[in-house]
Amino acid sequence: MAVAVSQRAFVQDAAGLSARCVPAAEHDLVVGGLIKQFGEATILDGVGLSVPRGQSVALIGSNGAGKSTMLRCCLRLIEPDAGEVSLLGEDIRALGATGLRRLRRRIGFVFQKHNLVPRASALTNVLHGAIARSRSPRLWHQVMASRQAREEAMACLEQVGLADFAERRADRLSGGQSQRIAIARTLMQRPDIVMADEPAASLDPVAAEEVMALLYSLMRKQGLTLIYTSHNLRHAIDYADRVVGLRGGRIAFDQATDGQDSASLEAVYG
Repeated sequence: MAVAVSQRAFVQDAAGLSARCVPAAEHDLVVGGLIKQFGEATILDGVGLSVPRGQSVALIGSNGAGKSTMLRCCLRLIEPDAGEVSLLGEDIRALGATGLRRLRRRIGFVFQKHNLVPRASALTNVLHGAIARSRSPRLWHQVMASRQAREEAMACLEQVGLADFAERRADRLSGGQSQRIAIARTLMQRPDIVMADEPAASLDPVAAEEVMALLYSLMRKQGLTLIYTSHNLRHAIDYADRVVGLRGGRIAFDQATDGQDSASLEAVYG
């Protein structure tokens, strides 16, 4: 359903059975009529979506359905061709370069690839999260960082269960440990909303489950909105309040996760 950014948005209640009208200001993300084409291929075809503050939303769909493109368009990492995007109350398409940088500082983004500095320690990599809100060169390495910054970074490592790995180089961590460090780095950013693109796709099943459970738990504790893409239908059900399925560049499914199972979601891939 296309939603104009400037209007009031409709969202389903927790039971997924009815709708209520709530102010758009209560939403961290409102998308209306979003279109993105690459050459002659239309990846997003008039997508509309609204995400209330504090909700966890899983985006599912086959390869090429537009999940990752949608996340990136919402941050203008990819420029939309048409449509409206309100992110944290700001019209992102109207922002200039300075305003866009300022807004992105408030957005935590967890990638499938961990994007850690291989030769730097876990602690230094976590400190890099604070660069989003401070340009101080002291944040580039733990030796130069202030005591306050190091203590905050250690607290973030503690939250992901890796305080004992603070001095270990990133290239000596397992895949699951690396993604935990990436999550700690996101916490260090002090984000208002977190987006994650296939955050567990590169991990073995046990590590993937641990990372998803950790990410969901941390977002819940801090009351943050979480929007993530996943091909794992079990992860979509277990760690989201709501599942949105994309097919052919459009939203084919948008329901609360209560009462859903993998079989009910597989139709999105049909």
